[in-house]
Amino acid sequence: MIPWELIGKAQVPGDGGEMTLHRRDAEFSIRVDRFELMNSRMHGSEETLAELACAKLGERRSVRMLIGGLGMGYTVAAALRQVGPRGQIVVAELMPAVVEWNRGPLAHLAGRPLEDPRVTVRLADVGAMLCEGREAYDVILLDVDNGPVGFTRKDNDWLYAEDGLAAAFSALRPAGVLGVWSVGPERVFTRRLRKAGFDAKEISVRARGSCGGARHVVWIGTKIRKPGEQV
Repeated sequence: MIPWELIGKAQVPGDGGEMTLHRRDAEFSIRVDRFELMNSRMHGSEETLAELACAKLGERRSVRMLIGGLGMGYTVAAALRQVGPRGQIVVAELMPAVVEWNRGPLAHLAGRPLEDPRVTVRLADVGAMLCEGREAYDVILLDVDNGPVGFTRKDNDWLYAEDGLAAAFSALRPAGVLGVWSVGPERVFTRRLRKAGFDAKEISVRARGSCGGARHVVWIGTKIRKPGEQV
């Protein structure tokens, strides 16, 4: 068997440990302290996240989207196929190394989505970006860490708690869509989304799309009026 080759490493902010990039022939893996976060052979659920969220928009034009977490670029590439020529996608990625890898050894995997003029990358915490503007986005996709239970940074937990979901709600335009990726189910999170004002559904998806693989979870929530809010 061909051995894995270490081709990049970076320190995760705070106490998140060391993130490493590995290659084995045509396969790539991103890990944190030996725990695999993502693999280039399993990206179907990330693509499904973008597809299901955009399907909720109907015929809306000039879609503006915020994606939290760049990964290996597959979510961005899938979103580009959905938003049309007038769409705008802002990617929030906290790790400069991940952006560099996506412009370098990982670029070809998803078809070089960062070179598309509709994409803007910001080296920023997506949580901070959610708080920057009210009704700024039609779609917000959160593919950060492993989902509602953070692994690499405990600070990520805020995104999936009450305050983080309130910030996402405020940052979405009327009838905007929030999509969340997770490595596994979390029943409490579905209830939390609905309490925050989203018409939300938990959906089981395959890691490798139509080719099968492990079961991951995405939540798709449409912004509705909060209980008690006046028309």
